[in-house]
Amino acid sequence: MEKTFELIRQWAKERSLYEKGNSHTQYVKFQEEAGELAKALLKKDRDEIIDSIGDIVVVLTNLAHMEGLSIEDCIVTAYLEIRNRKGNMMNGTFVKQERNTDHIISGTE
Repeated sequence: MEKTFELIRQWAKERSLYEKGNSHTQYVKFQEEAGELAKALLKKDRDEIIDSIGDIVVVLTNLAHMEGLSIEDCIVTAYLEIRNRKGNMMNGTFVKQERNTDHIISGTE
């Protein structure tokens, strides 16, 4: 998978994305791709969902690079943050348990 991220960065470099683009325009592109994903999810268009998620990963890879980061490191950092996270599913979304309110949630004030 790491090779794929390198290929993405090479693709962007060959198109002068890093030289002529910036993180602000990449963020706008991210929002555009997120909108396409939302539309694909509503339509249940599997091919478009796959394409949109891939496009988002490409944009985030480039955004990270423009900020002097690697997408690989960002993913590892995020995983290390969530790996031991506790919480509950509420309305189809995982809601993390806040450490400072553990006693309130469990009712042991």
